[in-house]
Amino acid sequence: MSIDLLAIGTVTRDIATADPAATDYLLGGTVSFAAVTAARLGSRPAVLTRAGKDIELSALSALADLHVLPCENTTTFANLYSRDGRIQYCYTPSPPIAAEDIPPHLRAPQIALLGPLVNEVKSEVASIFDSETIVAAVPQGWMRRWDEDGRVYPTPWIDMADILPHLDALILSIDDIDGDLGQLEEFLKYVALVVLTEYREGSTIYRRRPGSETEIVPIPPRPANEVDPTGAGDIFATAFLLRLDETGDPLDSARYANVTASFGVEGKGVTGIPSHERVLDYMARHPWRHGAA
Repeated sequence: MSIDLLAIGTVTRDIATADPAATDYLLGGTVSFAAVTAARLGSRPAVLTRAGKDIELSALSALADLHVLPCENTTTFANLYSRDGRIQYCYTPSPPIAAEDIPPHLRAPQIALLGPLVNEVKSEVASIFDSETIVAAVPQGWMRRWDEDGRVYPTPWIDMADILPHLDALILSIDDIDGDLGQLEEFLKYVALVVLTEYREGSTIYRRRPGSETEIVPIPPRPANEVDPTGAGDIFATAFLLRLDETGDPLDSARYANVTASFGVEGKGVTGIPSHERVLDYMARHPWRHGAA
């Protein structure tokens, strides 16, 4: 069976307290949200991940072609939300996922989404896919560090020059760059398409054109009644890539992804992620076109 989207990265145990001994958790991680989103949007996902025996993956295996690389303990994140934003703690980070861990039959999906969370996806992985595969990344896991207590902080992306030239798209949030838009100019030296998500403000497309200035296009959001923002960026990235593979239009794809992610935050966990038909129905009732008055 062909694979529409292969997501690579660690799954996580997401807890709601800073106590690393907490036993109540939700399944999280970019790959988890990507698999559910792809399945809800009518596509065939596969996941290659790291996980220990301390997490239940039956729900994920029911949705995706699941390949688990074993490790002692699954990566655990505490996500604490306040009016000032999110505070994260990271515990038991996953061992690396290297090129040799990707079997040959997984190297030619329609889309490969690299979703590192704890710097576990090695830079070499970006270069192994078939020439027809759309290769993209959400780089948050290459751009964070944590202290001895597990508190997560942003950090410079050290090996971006080894990864970005192999990508067709880079998708990241305003938080990933700590609000510093100047970092995008550096990314665009290596990759022609950067998509920046800005939460309630929607997203912005940055597209490098040969011989001309970078095209910058803000994409409007769908207003949402937010319940749980965890995973919104991963929902966006998956929807964007699936639509891009379908249409080849990054502006339409970003609008589609904005709408998909906005529905996603209206439910707890993955419960709000919509169907492809629901997204298209909203887009038809609320048309948007770049340059329209």
